[in-house]
Amino acid sequence: MTPIAITSGEPAGIGPQIAVAAAAAAAVPIVLLGDAGVLASAAAAVGLAWPPPVHVRVEHIGAAAGVVAGRLDVRNARYVLRLLDAAIDGCRQGRFRAMVTAPVHKGVINDAGVPFTGHTEYLAERTATPQVVMMLVGGGMRVALATTHLPLARVPAAITGASLAATLDILHDDLGRRFGIERPRIGVAGLNPHAGEGGHLGREEIEVIAPALEAARARGIDVEGPFPADTLFVPAQLSRFDAVLAMFHDQGLPVLKHASFGHGINVTLGLPIVRTSVDHGTALDLAGRRGADPGSMKAALALADELSRR
Repeated sequence: MTPIAITSGEPAGIGPQIAVAAAAAAAVPIVLLGDAGVLASAAAAVGLAWPPPVHVRVEHIGAAAGVVAGRLDVRNARYVLRLLDAAIDGCRQGRFRAMVTAPVHKGVINDAGVPFTGHTEYLAERTATPQVVMMLVGGGMRVALATTHLPLARVPAAITGASLAATLDILHDDLGRRFGIERPRIGVAGLNPHAGEGGHLGREEIEVIAPALEAARARGIDVEGPFPADTLFVPAQLSRFDAVLAMFHDQGLPVLKHASFGHGINVTLGLPIVRTSVDHGTALDLAGRRGADPGSMKAALALADELSRR
């Protein structure tokens, strides 16, 4: 079986630890991408035998500088990106059937002089994909985002009829193609409190979001909204939908992470490859010692296996 690639992420964080733990527990062939010495140290830190089991192969990509757990080093920022490039290239060449990514530290990558807003945007650029959709899965929910890593002040201008049309098309298509949902039902949140209160609290719902949903319905997409976010994210409403589209990062993700933190999964929709990731950051305070929970990485690996088989 074609293996799944796991990138080990920021070497000073918990990425190497959760990567080796998830790989060791996997029931499918795995290729671990990272510095072999860093991965060996991570295995020792969590009490795992090394070399890894026979179903795990390490593809050594050397770190640029010595790694100290919990201490960021700007010299290793480009090493982190080389791991991503190796996974992306391997997926596109057919050597890997999916990629699962450990967390990276956006700040240290930017400090190295590389404009970097996140995995989602980097994957889109490297695969020449015009638009992708970030969706988190967990706690019985699938929550996609109309915008991703933007300052809040820039969100309203980024929500356009064209961007919503592309987002809804990608979400609808991948829920069917990747997740096997025959007729996906999508609920959409408004941007403003009370979904704009009939225009008294903002007109984006009236002028942009509602027309985009009407056009999507005309294309055959089963979509409802825009709903006030505080009433959409309640069990009775959520049970009606296969996925929810939130307008911005901190509108949708706090709810999902409250329900599933440590076991949630980040999925990038719209790519020509399968990519999943963890729902948390580098946790520098836990690096190099036991205590880091690999649950989210294991869940991300299981979903990557499922999506790539389908």
